[in-house]
Amino acid sequence: MTASVFARSIPAVASGVEAFLSEVSRGLRPRADQLVDAVVDILGSELPELWRSEDLATGVRLAVSGHVAAVLDLNEHGLDVTEVKALPAGIEVARRFARHGVPINKLLRSYRLGHAGLLRQMCDEAARLTSDTELISATVITLGAQSFEYIDRASEQAVLAYQEERDQWLQRRLIVINEAGTRIGTTLDITRTAEELATVGTDHFADLVTVDLLDSVFQEEGVEPVPVPPALRRVAQQSIWDGCPESEVGTGHKHIFPEDSVPARALATGQPQRHRITTSDVHSILLVPLQARGNTLGLVQFMRHRPTDPFDDDDLLLANEIASRAAVSIDNARRYTHERLTALTLQRSLLQQQVPEQPAVETACRYLPSGSRAGVGGDWYDVIPLSGARVALVVGDVVGHGLHASATMGRLRTAVRAFADIDLIPDELLTHLDDVVIRLEREEARGTDEISATCLYAVYDPVSRLCSLASAGHVLPALVTPPTRSGNGPTSCHVEFPQLPIGPPLGLGGLPFETVQFEVPEGSLLVLYTDGLIESRARDVDTGLTLLREVLAQAPTSLEDTCDRLLSALLPSRPSDDIALLIARTRTLDTDQVAAWDLPSDPAIVSEARTHASDQLSAWGLEDMAFTTELMVSELVTNAIRYGKPPISLRMILHSTLTCEVADTSSTAPHLRRARTFDENGRGLLLVAQLAGNWGTRHTREGKVIWAEQRLPAAGMPLRRI
Repeated sequence: MTASVFARSIPAVASGVEAFLSEVSRGLRPRADQLVDAVVDILGSELPELWRSEDLATGVRLAVSGHVAAVLDLNEHGLDVTEVKALPAGIEVARRFARHGVPINKLLRSYRLGHAGLLRQMCDEAARLTSDTELISATVITLGAQSFEYIDRASEQAVLAYQEERDQWLQRRLIVINEAGTRIGTTLDITRTAEELATVGTDHFADLVTVDLLDSVFQEEGVEPVPVPPALRRVAQQSIWDGCPESEVGTGHKHIFPEDSVPARALATGQPQRHRITTSDVHSILLVPLQARGNTLGLVQFMRHRPTDPFDDDDLLLANEIASRAAVSIDNARRYTHERLTALTLQRSLLQQQVPEQPAVETACRYLPSGSRAGVGGDWYDVIPLSGARVALVVGDVVGHGLHASATMGRLRTAVRAFADIDLIPDELLTHLDDVVIRLEREEARGTDEISATCLYAVYDPVSRLCSLASAGHVLPALVTPPTRSGNGPTSCHVEFPQLPIGPPLGLGGLPFETVQFEVPEGSLLVLYTDGLIESRARDVDTGLTLLREVLAQAPTSLEDTCDRLLSALLPSRPSDDIALLIARTRTLDTDQVAAWDLPSDPAIVSEARTHASDQLSAWGLEDMAFTTELMVSELVTNAIRYGKPPISLRMILHSTLTCEVADTSSTAPHLRRARTFDENGRGLLLVAQLAGNWGTRHTREGKVIWAEQRLPAAGMPLRRI
């Protein structure tokens, strides 16, 4: 076709251009692969990032091949460009752009560059086929108009596919982030949280994950600034295959990153980084510092070693998001661990570390902190020596957990010991302790939780074998009497839970407590405990009491073994609440260790009282203590006759000390005073206080008892044990 024919009319020109383009396309068809190579070379030089992934490079070549074939078909057969649909290969490469995180502007530019390269090849072919400049010009104009329409339609559909894939990726990312929020931080354990982070990383986008924490994270004083070089501990690592690739640092080992290394720089700057590595099994790595509340806790490394795409910026964002959530959980676990250790240290320092030897009871005790997130609570136990060879057994529970509960427990325990020191009877002691709790509540800052506590206070007397007990909202003890053997059958103990009144918890105020007494056979067990031993989320109180009864009814063993069997049977797993357990085996003083006399209220009886004391000391082989003992007995009896009310009694008790007691029915308590030079009275109690190792007054329902203790010159008489 000549240029003169082409110029005769517009339809003729259009028809001629269409025919010429068909001829051009047929000429290029055998060289389609060369066209594809030329376009691919252009894209490779202009967009080299497309060739960093084998998957993306393969997709680009397939898309270019389909694009070349479509354009040649379009012009060879004179097809309507508006009817051309996007090729599947083009849609697929757009999705691959989205999956690999290539920006959408790169996708559009690849379309322009690719089509421009093909257009240049077709123009060159047209110039080779004809020298008619008018035809060539018309052909170029036609191809240009065709290109705009073709690129607009193809890129529009590609953008839709890209956006759809991108939305799906973002949705998957949100799913991963939400899953990470669910799976990471399920416990307040630092190591477990790090392991969960490593597992989530390998489940979704990494082949190997290592988690290193600064060694200072595990110190009680808290997180310090990142040292140079940083000392870290490998807390967790997870690989998709065991030992592939082999990690240089084992879990639990400490190590130091070289100062000029990439991990050290990431820790120092606190910025996440992405790197490609070509000299090891790992070809791509993400280094993400673990940061929470302004502190750097460590470093997590995500690695890829399979023949997959290297990490991209979107992967870095995802890894940083997961690591940030994990860092908060690790910091929470760290803070909880440190607070728990502090509270536990405080709790144990406030508890009785070593129970002193008692003539009244043999004891064994346990304190078990909770294994839940709530932390250490306010449970406590105590064994307090009292006058007259008696002993106080105490178990209490402050409601709440943490440092506040532990500190409150310490204050209440101190108050109980102070009230026990003045020998208050159980209900009066709990009444005073109730006032202490109310006063503490008033002293607390506003907005803090109310203070509430329970307490069981029991006093056992080895002379009378009576146990006096009062409860402030606390569970009652178990009483285990010695086993009885019937024939040749197995021995078993009788276990009962005395049905005694339980008063209100401490802190309510204005409500009474009641002291009850019951006789305890020699060799019996008094088992005091807090409610965490028998009650849990999976078990009600009745079931717990049944288990407790079954264990205590078994053949008797040592008290330590009994404690262990109770904890093993009732607490097969970590308890959800604190537990205090106190077991006391009762003793009884022999009759030859106690001597008592009723005395008339007559001053003349004082000399007879001295004689009773002297004779008893001779019977006990303690003649060397006669002088001081007679003097104290004389002063105490004289004081009771002069200021007390009859009946009056004298009692001497020999155990680890020598105790002299004088009782009367007056409630008036004596007190020390300094006598003036010419006073005839006022020196008796002062003299007793100087001679005795310890002395005091205890009130009873019937009156009062004034007592004085002396240390024995030797170890003393051995006590009968059960």
